[in-house]
Amino acid sequence: MALSAGLEQAGTPVTKVETRAAVSIEKQGAGFAITSIKLVVRATVPGIDAAKFKAAAEKTKETCPVSQALKAVPIELDAQLVT
Repeated sequence: MALSAGLEQAGTPVTKVETRAAVSIEKQGAGFAITSIKLVVRATVPGIDAAKFKAAAEKTKETCPVSQALKAVPIELDAQLVT
């Protein structure tokens, strides 16, 4: 949602965005903890090149409220523009 909003504000509205999140949970001590998150984003955005899309996705990863809440956990981003 934050990625779509940022791209629209930049003048490149999104046609389609698909995001999958893979969360790793491992046993730590007596309990379990989230140890990493991998986001896979595929988007169709007319009027933008792959480098600008990747930069927008990276910026969103660093600034969106959900990423801020999960900052203690490493988040890997695989964002690609789909044509």
